[in-house]
Amino acid sequence: MTDKLVSVENLSRVFDVSKPWLNRVLENDERKLLTAVNDVSFQINRGETFALVGESGSGKSTIAKLIVGLIGPSAGRISFDGTEIASQGSASMQQIRSRLQMIFQDPFASLNPRWRVKDIIAEPIRKFGLADDGDTREKRVNQLLETVGLSARDGAKYPHEFSGGQRQRVAIARALSSRPEFIVCDEPTSALDVSVQAQILNLMRDLQDEFGLTYLFISHDLSVVRHMATRIGVLYLGRLVEISDGKRLFSHPRHPYTKMLLDAVPDMDISGRQRKPVEGEIPNPIDPPSGCAFHPRCPLVKARCRTETPQLSAGDAGEVACFAVEEGRV
Repeated sequence: MTDKLVSVENLSRVFDVSKPWLNRVLENDERKLLTAVNDVSFQINRGETFALVGESGSGKSTIAKLIVGLIGPSAGRISFDGTEIASQGSASMQQIRSRLQMIFQDPFASLNPRWRVKDIIAEPIRKFGLADDGDTREKRVNQLLETVGLSARDGAKYPHEFSGGQRQRVAIARALSSRPEFIVCDEPTSALDVSVQAQILNLMRDLQDEFGLTYLFISHDLSVVRHMATRIGVLYLGRLVEISDGKRLFSHPRHPYTKMLLDAVPDMDISGRQRKPVEGEIPNPIDPPSGCAFHPRCPLVKARCRTETPQLSAGDAGEVACFAVEEGRV
């Protein structure tokens, strides 16, 4: 066993968003490709929370779906505990799937409205053969419901009978039912009220300590990421522009995009520091800018930024892809 649990190498995903072939011929239109993820590489160590942040459309949820196998990559490799996922047969993949799970953004959409909660939570146990008889499964489901702060009696209810925060607790219980080591959390609190968000985040941290879980945590809310993340990767238009330790990223951001995101966070400590609204918007991924994709919004742009694409370079303060940092202009 090594400290590295998940490894993503040169991962890319391209979607064909063209019109049907006949329409393109009649309208003399070109084929259109959308690059949602572009040459992304990172590692997640056992027991840590690695967060991906960025504006909507930066590719966060696409990476989540790629890692759990909901969609396939166009290029690159995804390895789990030293085993490349794409090269596995159905039997081997079944065993890997029991070790990784996903918590979705909208708990109401991710839970079957026709099933009782006890059946929803018991399904992974049955599917992966973790309990042979119904009594054992029922006992396990009751334990999970109580672990996430619900009652065993709640198992007889349907998802629509719960509040948003309670439904997310059910989704967490379902994710835990296969005894996973790794959980992908795709904006698990963004659909919840602020007070409920805090409860769910504290629950997830407690469960991580109790079960030794590893998280990939995806969010656009930097205050949530600050509370949860061990390390943070910043995505912009499908590319990683910075990877850093969680505390260091908030105290010493290096990439201009990271600084722009942090400058827009409300000043809860009333420090008197000026806050700036986010300027511009993320470009169209079908027709991205040349060179560094951030250059149309960057205050430090130079001619080189418009023609060359910066690559992540490692240093004592983490990894960053920026010519301004490389040339000492930051």
